[in-house]
Parts: sequence; structure tokens; C-alpha cells
Amino acid sequence: MAIAINGGSGLGRRRFQGSSALSEINVTPFVDVVLVLLIIFMMTAHVMEFGIEVDVPKTKTVKDSAKDLPVVNITRDGDLYLNEKQVNINELGAIVKSRYRGQAVYLRADKGAVWDVIAQVMAALGDAGIQVNAVTQPEDSADKRRR
Repeated sequence: MAIAINGGSGLGRRRFQGSSALSEINVTPFVDVVLVLLIIFMMTAHVMEFGIEVDVPKTKTVKDSAKDLPVVNITRDGDLYLNEKQVNINELGAIVKSRYRGQAVYLRADKGAVWDVIAQVMAALGDAGIQVNAVTQPEDSADKRRR
């Protein structure tokens, strides 16, 4: 006894006997495209991670940058500057009061500066009745990874 497949002896299947319908999707072109994209991604992924390392400056958006702010700078050697002009610690309070009426002073000190000089400047400005704000730079998570 023989078995007929695809409508060999069935009455309802005779119309499909001459042509066979393609019911499968050809995934070969799709797989080819995906593999090419995977290779391109693998080639360019290391370039994005290990590119040229450039240490860009940190910036902060300021509304009014033309405003003259009182910034007292203390160098590593203990030199004292009001903005870019060197000043004496004994005259600092009077100069700041006359030039910057009622403004707070920003104190920037080198991290290697002697603490005694920083404390004396803060005391001199405090005695003159001037508010002192210390300027620091926050540690960035990117800086921690580079070390």
C-alpha cells in the first residue's frame, strides 16, 4: 500500500498539485545584515571607549559674567592677590569694603598653601565684617577613574 502526500488521491487538494506555494520566510538576507552591523559595532566600540584623552576645562554657566567679583587668591608660596593685583593682608579688609560694598569675598587657596596664611586672611576679612566663601572644586567621577 502506498501513501500519497500533497493531494495524491484526495479530492480537495487537486488544485495545489501543479504549483507548490512558498510559505517560509527567507531569513538569510536578514542574518547577513545583522552580522554586518555586529561587525561594524565591534570595530567601532573600542574607538569610542579608548579615544584620544583630552582634559577639558570644567565650566559653569553664569548669568552675568561681566560682573567684577571679589576673589582673594592665595598661592602655594603664601602670596595674596585680590583678583589679579597683589595686596597686603593688613589692607585687604579696607580695600574690599571700599571697592566691593556689601559683597561676599570668594577665597581661592592652593591646596599646597600653608593653612596659617589662609586662617589669617579669613580672620582679617571676618574682622572687617565681610562674608567669606571658600572656592573648591568637587571631585568628578571621571577624575577618580583616571587615577
